[in-house]
Amino acid sequence: MSDTANGSSTTKEPETRPDVSGVDGDATDKELEAMKARVKEMEEEAAKLREMQAQVEKEMNLTEEDKEAVDARSVYVGNVDYSATPEELQAHFQSAGTINRVTILCDKWTGHPKGFAYVEFAEPDLVANAMALNESLFHGRQIKVTPKRTNVPGMSRGRGRGRGGYRGGYYGYNPYGFRPRGRGRYRGY
Repeated sequence: MSDTANGSSTTKEPETRPDVSGVDGDATDKELEAMKARVKEMEEEAAKLREMQAQVEKEMNLTEEDKEAVDARSVYVGNVDYSATPEELQAHFQSAGTINRVTILCDKWTGHPKGFAYVEFAEPDLVANAMALNESLFHGRQIKVTPKRTNVPGMSRGRGRGRGGYRGGYYGYNPYGFRPRGRGRYRGY
């Protein structure tokens, strides 16, 4: 190209680019192969995780009879020390019989133990043996052992007063002079 704007004529030489098919191409191919190998490893790991998730879901989707059977051979353990481990609880309840599982419940946000646990035994008859450990000392605390109850969906636990409905008190003429127990302001009738 010639530059005629300022009166001089110069030609621009074409740019020379390095040959990328040589040494740099081999390094690029090696990087690409390494990335493909990492992707393959990640896909295999994801497949293993999917298998494990399916197995856990299969175990979790027990029928109602299975849940009731598990609850029939389990006990609730209250006032468990926060530093207790499942192995220590298993050792404490080993005298009652064969233990299938020990579950210490934790807060899902903080991960700290809630202070209670469930112990599942191999046989429902062993629950009576475990009840003998009620009010025994574990980590310096007196634990509470009761048979595990089965939760019934839709059953209220009796917490709170609820909303709406008659709560006592009469907002009109009040000859007794007590304050009504509902929402809203007491107007002093």
